[in-house]
Amino acid sequence: MDELQQRPLSVDSIVDNSNHEFWMREAMAQARLAEELGEVPIGAVIVRGGEIVGRGYNLRETTSDATAHAEIVAIREASRHLKSWRLLDCSLYVTLEPCPMCAGAIVQSRIPQVVYGTGDPKAGCAGTLMNLLQEPRFNHRTEVVDNILQQECAGMLTTFFRKLRSKS
Repeated sequence: MDELQQRPLSVDSIVDNSNHEFWMREAMAQARLAEELGEVPIGAVIVRGGEIVGRGYNLRETTSDATAHAEIVAIREASRHLKSWRLLDCSLYVTLEPCPMCAGAIVQSRIPQVVYGTGDPKAGCAGTLMNLLQEPRFNHRTEVVDNILQQECAGMLTTFFRKLRSKS
């Protein structure tokens, strides 16, 4: 095993656990921006040292880009801001459990902690369908904190899809 695999994550050093709701509300604000564009309301922020270094929201329809998920947009912005693809000492807050693509990007960018609002029964890869973020065969694993402001995050999605169905 390499040094990274042997060293336990110190989540408390990454972000104070009492701040999860604060940062999730920031991710929810990003989700509302997506909704204003007619996008599925999913938002993400990346936090390092008590500062947001990356923000993102779902832009798949707006950009005609299947990879324009909130997490990917936030990872790209954080990487530019920090001038590194390695997002060490960062936490990613996202309103919906990451899909396989986003979970892979999180692992590849070495984000040590992911906090999500509500699970995704159709594509969740942080524990619902599978757990790519903590797959022991990968060289990096991510701490997962789930169900932060779960009702609010789920409610945003439920309301969005209810309105969408009523327009049809």
